[in-house]
Amino acid sequence: MSTDSLTENPSRSAREETRAPGAAGLRNGPDTRDEIFVGGVWTRGSGALIESVNPATAEVFATLHAATAADVDAAVAAGLEAVKASGWARRLPHERAAVLHRISSAIEANADRIAELQTLDTGKSLVETKALAMSAAATFRFTAAALETMEDALTPPRGNYLSMSTYEPIGVVGAITPWNSPIASDAQKVAPALAAGNAVVVKPPVWAPWVSLLLARLCEQAGLPAGLLSVLPGPGRVVGDAVAKHPDVGKISFTGGTSTGRQLAHIAAEKIMPITLELGGKSPTVIFADADVDQAVAGVLYGIFSSSGQSCIAGSRVFIQRAVYDDVVERLVKGAKSLRIGPGTDPATQVGPLVAFAHRDTVAGMVEAAKSAGAQVLCGGAVPTESRLQGGAFYEPTILAGVSNSDAICQQEIFGPVAVILPFDDEADLIAQANDSVFGLACGIWTADYRRAWRLARAIAAGTVWINTYKQFSISTPFSGLKESGLGTEKGRDGIRSYMRQKSIYMDLSGAPIPWAGL
Repeated sequence: MSTDSLTENPSRSAREETRAPGAAGLRNGPDTRDEIFVGGVWTRGSGALIESVNPATAEVFATLHAATAADVDAAVAAGLEAVKASGWARRLPHERAAVLHRISSAIEANADRIAELQTLDTGKSLVETKALAMSAAATFRFTAAALETMEDALTPPRGNYLSMSTYEPIGVVGAITPWNSPIASDAQKVAPALAAGNAVVVKPPVWAPWVSLLLARLCEQAGLPAGLLSVLPGPGRVVGDAVAKHPDVGKISFTGGTSTGRQLAHIAAEKIMPITLELGGKSPTVIFADADVDQAVAGVLYGIFSSSGQSCIAGSRVFIQRAVYDDVVERLVKGAKSLRIGPGTDPATQVGPLVAFAHRDTVAGMVEAAKSAGAQVLCGGAVPTESRLQGGAFYEPTILAGVSNSDAICQQEIFGPVAVILPFDDEADLIAQANDSVFGLACGIWTADYRRAWRLARAIAAGTVWINTYKQFSISTPFSGLKESGLGTEKGRDGIRSYMRQKSIYMDLSGAPIPWAGL
């Protein structure tokens, strides 16, 4: 994921330059009140003004005063007090699970409201944002079920004693979330952290803060004890840095750019605290000559161009076996050209705007650099010229060929609707190219040979491998990255354990003194 949460937040002047002339926007409706959530209290932030821009129209639709380091101090103090005063950590698992179930139901009941707000904030299509809201509800629901059925372990003793491995909450944890899927990413961190008995301080992205704040309201309405959740929008270099460095924050979970993840890892090392990092990707997707071409082409188009390519697991490097290269490329280009570009509010839209004009310009600049280096543009490679799209941060679905896997465009994460096409000859050639990357987040394999699929799934360095499908997720299945794509694991039953400390307990059964003392 390319957003750098410690350095995000384009300047206000940069946003103003891209605003449509005279666009007044909607200006702070019921779900966009100028309030942040500090330790269970709704209050106006004392930081700089954030202007939220609809990327489909360039209109400012709401403003928000950011949090500051002082707000972080207050949120952490409130979290520590809430863990003690509410008895949250001491509640029986099924009692905490009951609150998580109510949060899940609240999210589901407000899914349309969440989707509309997220589409306004990020430009994503309503179909996608509704799916993200339902995913968040499912995350809280699964986490509640997993919490109710979690067990400590009686370990095999090697003496006359009873030995047990048990787990305890950390206390206060920090969650730094990305702009490309706010509600789902929030749930993926907040649900297991609360289930584990912790308080959580969420630092949502400046580019898309509103759904995280709405989630806080829903948690509050569902009966989550006050102080256990804080949501502090603001620049990463201010708020994110303060959360990570706070002496009473015992863990950080971060989803974002690799460079920021590296900074956070240094902070965690200095504090000797655990950290979970979900970082960038340049994921290979592979089409063999024996693949079902219709299935493969549809999967590849979805894997790179859905979410306008703004996905850490986007299948941005497309490897095609040389025997079918020309035919598959032709079909991919035809399919990409037929994708419908438009605002997320249009039910027909498949490719919405990028999250911000500054980001759109970054993506365009990377494509221009690749063209200058010799890349061939098979389709896209430009800002749409249609008049109805002129006001938004749109970029055409782009396919580039004539590149080498060692080229910058094939090694750097673009985080936009840009795919590079690379031919390969055999499995050995494919594995060498696919693994020639600093990233190791995901991979897609399209083949009719299940033995080959299994070999490649084990040989390619990636935390998640899809075979004859792509971008399918389950909260019950662990998710992690290799190499510079991340550290630690999220989701699955052990996702709750990642927000806890393991403790071993030994209980003597003999009743006799330890013989060493000679007693």
